[in-house]
Amino acid sequence: MSGEIPNPRPCQSQTREPVDPALFEPNQGCVNCNPPGCSLWQLIVEDYACHGREFFSQGFWVLFWHRFGNWRMARPKVLRLFLTPIYRIMYKLTQFLCGIDLPYTVRVGRRVKLEHFGGMILVAQSIGNDVIIRQNTTIGIKGTSSLEDRPVIGNRVDIGAGAVILGPVHIGSDSIIGANSVVVDDVLSGTVVGGVPAKVIRGGTCQLPCCDPQVQQTERRMLAGG
Repeated sequence: MSGEIPNPRPCQSQTREPVDPALFEPNQGCVNCNPPGCSLWQLIVEDYACHGREFFSQGFWVLFWHRFGNWRMARPKVLRLFLTPIYRIMYKLTQFLCGIDLPYTVRVGRRVKLEHFGGMILVAQSIGNDVIIRQNTTIGIKGTSSLEDRPVIGNRVDIGAGAVILGPVHIGSDSIIGANSVVVDDVLSGTVVGGVPAKVIRGGTCQLPCCDPQVQQTERRMLAGG
């Protein structure tokens, strides 16, 4: 025995968040991938409110045409002949005028806020609900050899300005990505990461008894035979 006091059992709340494998599947763009149970109008109203009811918000208009691009895929094929050119033109215009690239093939949840604008390449597999993304953010592939390996962003993720998230990584819900971070590995839910490459700065706050300092100290004594 080295005399070192062993650590208690690992916290059961800090396991990897369950992820639906379907979220990592590429969206072929053949169906409407807007959030289920919401009409196009409901999504537009939510997005408008989320962007401070600012009619000229660049983020609002990028999401408007993103929702429209998905909505058209549920229309009859004849109608899509007219709707598709409209979407493609407006998609390019929002790229040029807003500096934000968000293809309709990215699955985007509800109440996503594109804070500020410019230099935003948002080519994830999916983005969850209540996510905040700031300017100069890149979300996409690591290289041209893996064109379908894109990130999955969980719910309520806060992404700082200039962040880069690359490859088939999962960003857990309620996590924070620091400004100018480069993320190439999974981020567990409830954690704060930052740096190049990104490292954990602070873990999530656990409310379970196993994370109480007094409980942990007692467990260490018990494991040490004291």
